Amino acid sequence: MNPVDSDASGTDPAFPTLSPTLSPARKPTPTPPLHTSPLRAAITATTRRPEPELLPGLLAQARLTDTQSARAQALALRIARGVRERAGDGGRAGLVQGLLQEFALSSQEGVALMCLAEALLRIPDAATRDALIRDKISHGNWQQHL
Repeated sequence: MNPVDSDASGTDPAFPTLSPTLSPARKPTPTPPLHTSPLRAAITATTRRPEPELLPGLLAQARLTDTQSARAQALALRIARGVRERAGDGGRAGLVQGLLQEFALSSQEGVALMCLAEALLRIPDAATRDALIRDKISHGNWQQHL
């Protein structure tokens, strides 16, 4: 080390030695808290809670009212009748062809129906089938097909 580059103590000032007795201990700076919103607080409150504890409340929130349930049932029946009427002449093959023409695989609705058709073949119980149907059809723009 060049004597010009050292200070009076003989150490390089660019690389000071750390001595627990000479330098004060630095406390880590805490991370500032995130902006808390009611939604963030609700998410934080339910993080890592046991599923059996949370499930009853979630199921209650997911239930349709009697009016909503009746409207959903009526809409499903209207769609099914319309498809059956259009495909009545061609038998079962005509029914599938009508569905494929109405719900092309290039649309979100068509993909959802194909996923449902494939998955429903493997699901043994009605509750799971109903949950899958609700999940798959909730995201489509079905209004344009009425």
